[in-house]
Amino acid sequence: MSDEEFVFSEKPLALASGEGLTLTGEDGTEYLDFGASYACTPLGHCPPAVVTAIQEQAGELLYVQGSYPVAVRTALRERLATVAPGDLSKVWLCNSGTEANEAALKFARSATGHSKVVVAKRAFHGRTLGSLSLTWEDAYRDPFGPLPGDVEFVPYGDAEALTTAVDGETAAVFLEPVQGEGGVHPASDAYLQTAREATEQAGAALVLDEIQTGLGRTGTLWTCEGAGVVPDILTTAKGLASGLPIGATLCADWIAEGAGNHGSTFAGNPLVAAAADATLAGLVSQEVPANAAAVGEYLQSGLREAVAEHDLPVREVRGSGLMIGIEVKRGANRVLRDLALQQQILALPAGRSVVRLLPPLIAETEHADAVIDGLVEVLG
Repeated sequence: MSDEEFVFSEKPLALASGEGLTLTGEDGTEYLDFGASYACTPLGHCPPAVVTAIQEQAGELLYVQGSYPVAVRTALRERLATVAPGDLSKVWLCNSGTEANEAALKFARSATGHSKVVVAKRAFHGRTLGSLSLTWEDAYRDPFGPLPGDVEFVPYGDAEALTTAVDGETAAVFLEPVQGEGGVHPASDAYLQTAREATEQAGAALVLDEIQTGLGRTGTLWTCEGAGVVPDILTTAKGLASGLPIGATLCADWIAEGAGNHGSTFAGNPLVAAAADATLAGLVSQEVPANAAAVGEYLQSGLREAVAEHDLPVREVRGSGLMIGIEVKRGANRVLRDLALQQQILALPAGRSVVRLLPPLIAETEHADAVIDGLVEVLG
């Protein structure tokens, strides 16, 4: 067993290069990437502007610890504060999504003086111990228990249960605006608005985990913007640096002012910061969120029409923008295997029965058509 197999099960194909939506195997086979990269390549593989930024920064400064001002790190923080929803102007940089959620958990507990956290069932917030305590699935949790306590899980989307759980001892409510690992379940605007109201009344922090949903994936730069909700803390990672390791925790002033000491050696690494700044600039200048909304609607509509026309074994097609779940009546892993080996299309599971599509946000309708045709072949 290789070290990687402890985290990832190795796929029966080896990849050598990527460009745009195309991944090329060592044998020359080209694959359409609709999820192989876990939403980490919003501008596609090896976007030229990001590659150039990395190359230029590599010749200037690879690393210096965060106590020293570095222009590229400062520029990234400022750009994040500019594009953040509402008044989330304080930026903590780190190295991954789970670290961003660890920071959010620590900041919320420090700022409120409380420890109770309310989380949704089916949630996935990371694999480090603090974030893992907020993650629902037993398969992730059980091998590493006992986990940090004072966490209460409530049904996702149940506004009454959420309101009942939040009280004067609550430090934070953690929510994904669309649950990813949990099966691609979007929250209603009303549910997110209820979470905002409940936390404000209790003096707790609302933390929105936009690690998978943010950066334009669901049709707006941040999913919470579509619901008219500004959290106290927002976490992001995945595609922020076009696949290089990074995370960020965006905070309101009252959280930052009350946050205790926190640190990380590699946070704000100049090389990664350069990649992230170029990625964010591209997401905005290329109007990527609008494309994700349009192509996502086209793809979901086309999938539903294909299911009806061909009587495919699909229970439901759901999602938001280019974050789409297809709940199938047979095992998702079998469908994914056949898609890869027979149709050269790469996608992801979300549980045992959901095929998850997370393509680069530069996908076009022709790519959507290819995925629809491939699924018709595999499922038909």
